[in-house]
Amino acid sequence: MYTNIKTDIALTAISRLIQEESHNSPQHPSHTKALINALHIVFTSSIVKFGDTYWRQISGTGMGIAPAPPWATIFYALHEQCFVPKWNTHLIFYKRFIDDIIGIWLPHPDTDTDTALWLAFCNDLQLWHGLEWTISPRSDSCNFMDLALTISPRGNIETNLFEKSQNLYLYIPPGSAHPKAMIKGLIFGNTLRIMRLCSNEDDTTAHLSNFRTRLLARGYPQSLLEPLFMQAIVHAKAFITNQKNDHLRQPPPLNASTKIFLHLEFHPEDPKPQAIHHLWQEHVSEPEGATPLRNMCNLFKEKVNLDHLTIAYSRPPNLRNRFSVRDISGRGRDVSSYLVE
Repeated sequence: MYTNIKTDIALTAISRLIQEESHNSPQHPSHTKALINALHIVFTSSIVKFGDTYWRQISGTGMGIAPAPPWATIFYALHEQCFVPKWNTHLIFYKRFIDDIIGIWLPHPDTDTDTALWLAFCNDLQLWHGLEWTISPRSDSCNFMDLALTISPRGNIETNLFEKSQNLYLYIPPGSAHPKAMIKGLIFGNTLRIMRLCSNEDDTTAHLSNFRTRLLARGYPQSLLEPLFMQAIVHAKAFITNQKNDHLRQPPPLNASTKIFLHLEFHPEDPKPQAIHHLWQEHVSEPEGATPLRNMCNLFKEKVNLDHLTIAYSRPPNLRNRFSVRDISGRGRDVSSYLVE
């Protein structure tokens, strides 16, 4: 989808939308102009380095540009606003995540009429500045993202976890230089994902068993996995129950953030997070006999209001970074030597 979005058309359409929205909430008119100018800079000045050459992308949205996902979402949404409502008699459900669409179609009683209506709807999908969609045949089941959905004979929608057959499940092995809590986070997160996505208990059990088997195959001992899976299941059940009751809770008050982040490259022989937090508390946050950091003022006479340190780890270079080098300079002829005028 990204590479087929015509830059000039998208810039005009999205800029117009931003200007229209600014008229509805004119508190920050200068931000509107700055945002539009920024979009022009980002989407007309995308430079790609290849060997010893540099290329400017003149059409299409560059892969990896930070605003690309909302840019693509908004661009096609301008078309959806026009054509989706006219199909609400038959299109009773319609959702899109960037370039993946799912919908529920209520067929017309007459088969020929229904076929004509469906083809007309499919045609409407394609009528937006050259974007082309691959549309699967209508069915009682489909795969959307990581979810497999089926309309049962009773009319219920059943859900299951969808996994691609090419997935090798190469989870990080236990000997890798990662924080010890990594495996706990992996098990807790994936267990919750499985239990939320599977509506059938047998499917949940099967996926959890497969997940455990794959971790064993990666070298994790059963003595480590068993208690973590038991804890993860209890945690997931509690989370799902609490989520169902979230509408009964009062939203938490909006407070200014009191966190400060310390970014570190992880190394297993570095001081433990507990030791770093202790040093932070002892020498920075609340030093003995001195003013706590949260009560100190900055150059603008405003309180610093920081009292919580969060350590954010990034991974060090791994074997892939060492052996799969993307820099091709010095490996034969320069790329520019292949260019023919």
